[in-house]
Amino acid sequence: MTDFSAKKTLILGGSRGIGAAIVRRFASDGADVTFTYAGSHDAAQALATDTGATPVQSDAADRQAVIDVVSAQGPLDILIVNAGALVLGDPLALDADAVDRMIDINVRAPYHAAVEAARQMRDGGRIIVIGSVNGDRMPFEGGAAYAMTKSALQGMARGLARDFGARGITVNIIQPGPTDTDMNPSDGPMASLMHGFMAIKRHATGQEIAGLAAYLAGPEAGIITGALHTIDGGFGA
Repeated sequence: MTDFSAKKTLILGGSRGIGAAIVRRFASDGADVTFTYAGSHDAAQALATDTGATPVQSDAADRQAVIDVVSAQGPLDILIVNAGALVLGDPLALDADAVDRMIDINVRAPYHAAVEAARQMRDGGRIIVIGSVNGDRMPFEGGAAYAMTKSALQGMARGLARDFGARGITVNIIQPGPTDTDMNPSDGPMASLMHGFMAIKRHATGQEIAGLAAYLAGPEAGIITGALHTIDGGFGA
């Protein structure tokens, strides 16, 4: 466990899946946690009751809403951006508005959230974005647009790491592979296909992703920045 006592932490996209696991981990480690959610009101309220974290409804596709919710927190110690969208399919048939919304959530929201957080963030702060191993490798058809959004995060992190480095603020990307969530259940229709690419043939748990986030946000990771941290069971090996 990491001691995050009194560390002011904002998690964008925290009501379900990986985000909820991160909320639980940081709250149990003593952080003062606020998390956002879009439509999962009941899940958000249940998580808030269980953890003592503060839920805030916000749409990650709305740039100004993202900026406003980050700004309203005041000086943060830790920002974690987990909000994400997944649009798969034949690029010749995909709805363009759906692709653009995914870009808003997966790329624009992390960028604007990180920049806004840095305006007030304390020196030595942590910015962590949950990306995907698909930023490195897309092994099946229909994932070009999604992979593009996750690759974009890589360049963002490398650039912002230099921009904020003088203040000791680190910027890192966590790149999960298949992880057991509502969006990608471990017993879902694509599980056997995905496990076929993996050295360790199982989905990760949200708790495993949260553990890596806790390490990167902790005191031993102060020199780690602009880096991609793949946690995928060998999916991209």
